[in-house]
Amino acid sequence: MNVTWFDMVKLMFISALPIIELRGGLPVAAASGIHPAVAYFLCVIGNLLPVPFIILLWAKVFKFFKRGKFKELLEKIQAKADEKKEKVLKYEKWGLYIFVALPLPGTGAWTGALIAATLEMKLKDAFPVILAGVLTAGIIMTIVSYGGAAILTSIF
Repeated sequence: MNVTWFDMVKLMFISALPIIELRGGLPVAAASGIHPAVAYFLCVIGNLLPVPFIILLWAKVFKFFKRGKFKELLEKIQAKADEKKEKVLKYEKWGLYIFVALPLPGTGAWTGALIAATLEMKLKDAFPVILAGVLTAGIIMTIVSYGGAAILTSIF
């Protein structure tokens, strides 16, 4: 299948969304018949796009919007990150890596970046760890998405 610009932007956009991330982008790519290597690359890039902005701007955004209508929502997001923060603190960078790498609900680059921002980690320290976690999660999800698709295709 030829991958169009629309396909590429769609996969990167899906993978950049909070909660969905590349855990949603790769199954969409598999269902669309996009080559696994292309899908992996696009979904990883899309998943990483918001990370620097979250790490660098979270404190400012939180402080600004905390005064307005979004106070309750932001406090929920912050509480979720704080809840996960203890596990990350225990193992430091390894904890952040494992947290981002395991493709489970509530984990991933967005929450990992929020935790890094909450811990006041510098971008140069947090980004490589989150990158490694996203690369690992991408490998796992590519195997699951394309392995699952291959199994279903052979059955039906």
